Amino acid sequence: MCRWAAYRGEPLYLEELVSSPAHSLIEQSHCATRAKTATNGDGFGIAWYGDRPEPGRYRDILPAWSDCNLKSLARQIRSPLFLAHVRAATHGATRRDNCHPFVQGHWSFMHNGQISGFERIRRHMEGMLSDALFDARNGTTDSELLFLLALQFGLDTDPFQAMEKAIATVEDLSIEKSGEALVRFTAAYSNGRELYAVRYATDHKPPTLYAAPMGGETGYCLVSEPLNDEVDTWVEIPDGSAVVVDADGMQVTLFRPKALSEAA
Repeated sequence: MCRWAAYRGEPLYLEELVSSPAHSLIEQSHCATRAKTATNGDGFGIAWYGDRPEPGRYRDILPAWSDCNLKSLARQIRSPLFLAHVRAATHGATRRDNCHPFVQGHWSFMHNGQISGFERIRRHMEGMLSDALFDARNGTTDSELLFLLALQFGLDTDPFQAMEKAIATVEDLSIEKSGEALVRFTAAYSNGRELYAVRYATDHKPPTLYAAPMGGETGYCLVSEPLNDEVDTWVEIPDGSAVVVDADGMQVTLFRPKALSEAA
């Protein structure tokens, strides 16, 4: 399983999540404490928003702890909204195109989890994409394809409904092709204005997600694991939740994908 951290609030340096805390994302890359795999060394990436609508991005296949540029960039880049990820691969080779966050236009996306039996439904998922979104696919991961499917289903119009439809589609395809569906999905994504996150699993065992206030009155960070030992600061986001952080702070609502056959 991967580890990630995301932030929206008053501008701060990326190092405040990525490298400075006692249990920073770099520390989690080789010593995660709340994941099945303690080491997340199959690459890393950061995406941040500044003066332009589309995010900047830096990714590499090196483990986060061994990349000499990452700490330097995190110390110099200051942003009001950013996503950072360290990877433990479940689908897709260790190559730069498979490192999160994924970016398409003004959207950025990163994921921790898996789609069981992905290879049996991959081609069917790809067939649902428009030519433009199909051509935008650069890597081979289930995460990137799920992100593109959500874009196909209207991420710009309704970020949670589109993601619910994408996951419901995956569940339907999995049941059709193998008789069962297992999706574990803890993800963060942004349009450059709001920060969204989802924690969900078909077996009710999703990867972890925590939130804490940071960066002004309405700022929050969302993380796979707390960045320090201040236990009263961190709130665990429950399974089946959709989170949005915007100018008004953080709101949590239910996230319940319905099988398309049920919705008809």
